[in-house]
Amino acid sequence: MKVRVLGCSGGIGGCHLRTTSMLVDHDILVDAGTGVADLSLAELALIDHVFLTHSHLDHIASLPLLIDSVSDLRDKPLTVHATAATLEIIGEHVFNWAIWPDFTVIPSPEAALMQYRAIALGQSVRLGERTITALPAEHTVPAVGYQLDSGTGSLVFTGDTTVNDHFWPAVNRIANLRFLLIETAFPNREQRLAELSKHLCPSLLASELRKLSIAAEIYISHLKPSQIELTMAEIQACAADFRPRMLQTNQVFEF
Repeated sequence: MKVRVLGCSGGIGGCHLRTTSMLVDHDILVDAGTGVADLSLAELALIDHVFLTHSHLDHIASLPLLIDSVSDLRDKPLTVHATAATLEIIGEHVFNWAIWPDFTVIPSPEAALMQYRAIALGQSVRLGERTITALPAEHTVPAVGYQLDSGTGSLVFTGDTTVNDHFWPAVNRIANLRFLLIETAFPNREQRLAELSKHLCPSLLASELRKLSIAAEIYISHLKPSQIELTMAEIQACAADFRPRMLQTNQVFEF
């Protein structure tokens, strides 16, 4: 498996600030934030599957434009995988003809350009030799994280989440875990905002990481653009034992 980070920021505003999306090999996206827009038209046309963690705009912003841009370049539908609740939200609020056309019925329901596939918590989808499994997340809307398993190694992405005791037992059972990508959206001075919006801050992150009982490389995503340096300094101060690093746009993981 080759995973390329197209975006991992909690906002926009600079040449490397793209919101959440990862390209798996050439044909799978995990989330569809603004980073997808940096792909070429040829690369976009190769994407067959999109796995959404949740429905927030920074994770789905490019999905409507993606399907519209490649609609005449594909001979099969783009499959969007997400929880039933997330699919219901994007169907009602995005692909609703008022915000964007409903590509699940264009040009006809029988030959649609996009199709939905619901995934339940704990369910796995196998695509060739790759297995993608939905993991627990705790956010302000229905959400999941994902385990990407090549067979020889796994990468886990938490998605947007806060303190979540259901997540760690699932992760600790992954014998071939190599990489853990976990969010931290706010610095400690905004812990109350992190709690209200169901994100992490460095002190909460440190408490969560202590629930991890197996070794993995730790990378931090979803940092707010104006607070990157402060938040990473606080992470290094309270979670240094885990050697966390900042996730970077265009970073590549192979496993």
